[in-house]
Amino acid sequence: MNIVKRWTESSLILRIVLGLVIGAVLGFLAHAGFVPADMEPISMLGTLFVGALKAIAPVLVFFLVISALSNAKAPKSMRSVIALYVASTLIAGIVSVAMSYLMPSTITFADASAVEQAAPSDLGTVVETLLTNCVTNPVLSLTNANYLGILVWSIFLGIALRAAATPTRKVVQEVSDAVLKVVRGIIQCAPFGIIGLVYDSVAQNGASIFVEYGHIIAVLLAAMAIIAFITNPLLAFFTFKKNPYPLVWRCLKDSAVYAFFTRSSAANIPVNMNLCRSLGLNRDTYAVSIPLGATINMAGACVTITVMTMACANTLGISIDPVMAVILCVLAAVSACGASGVPGGSLLLIPMCCSLFGISNDVAMQVVAVGFIIGVIQDSCETALNSSSDALFTASADYREMRKQGLEFAPGKDAESVSSEVIAADYDPMNPTDHELDHPAGTVLER
Repeated sequence: MNIVKRWTESSLILRIVLGLVIGAVLGFLAHAGFVPADMEPISMLGTLFVGALKAIAPVLVFFLVISALSNAKAPKSMRSVIALYVASTLIAGIVSVAMSYLMPSTITFADASAVEQAAPSDLGTVVETLLTNCVTNPVLSLTNANYLGILVWSIFLGIALRAAATPTRKVVQEVSDAVLKVVRGIIQCAPFGIIGLVYDSVAQNGASIFVEYGHIIAVLLAAMAIIAFITNPLLAFFTFKKNPYPLVWRCLKDSAVYAFFTRSSAANIPVNMNLCRSLGLNRDTYAVSIPLGATINMAGACVTITVMTMACANTLGISIDPVMAVILCVLAAVSACGASGVPGGSLLLIPMCCSLFGISNDVAMQVVAVGFIIGVIQDSCETALNSSSDALFTASADYREMRKQGLEFAPGKDAESVSSEVIAADYDPMNPTDHELDHPAGTVLER
């Protein structure tokens, strides 16, 4: 028990960095032939970790949303969250077009036969897929991790349970709390999972995963970096009127790192939930906004779709005027919002945007094939941006509500830290009754 306690009380980030280093070293040794390349026990660590997160995430979302809606009033901050999601995705398209003009890319087409899945033929297909997923059988939605279906049915049940007796709603709350405890236990095993995930990637690809198709990867990463470090922080600043960078760093450290290695927004939902809880945010907000963000907040996907489409057009010598570029931004943003509802994610939505410029589906599918080649880096960074911005904008909207209510908050800091700082600042040793005062930060801890 002492070993477990010391493990859980040590810095999780340091443990993750240690796992990253161990996984990379073992991976390079395997790639060089010094150790067997198929060390199943190590690979299994990553498989088990991601599998556990994916397995618990649908159940977590289902009960959290039901609990939030049945036990509390609808959070005012949800409007702000959705507005931030939409604005960020549209801005991502604009940034991607600008970067593609500044750093024009060309593509050496791969064999399209490597792509086995079919891309959606038009925007109507994406919309139809989304609407169909919304009304999928709730049991099947839980089984297949269909988050749109889970959200819709949990919202309906949560609203219906508002009329239920208090003991019934309390049971739902307790089940939700129990699932959260399970999630926190899984997260403590993250360093072992990181070892397996990094080992697999490096053992199979070696250093080549960082150099292949370097230019287009550079454009993708540059666009994502601008969004993560400039445009998203600006949106956050205009939302809660304080320095956003402490919150930005916290979200990158506690959310993006996980998402980078798991490459799954769904698997990162429990991580974001845990981060929001630590920040003292309103659970009624993040219980809905985090899974919703994993579905529609897809700035990273918008970057991938736009940059790859622009690269294809540039390779074929197609000139894209500003008007068509704006249309591409809007189409890419709408497509990105449906990326989670389409098998294959953002890559398989590239042909739809390519069709805007009359590019044939055969050529567009070769672009998709190239996307799979660079996917080790592209998909990891895309998921890290998507998932960390879910937490960033959820916190921004909640901080906005705190600011309007006159509550104390420090962006990026744990609620307990904010409370301690306020109490320390207010405490007067000459006044023996000061410790009995009801400080505003206490309200933050109860959120």
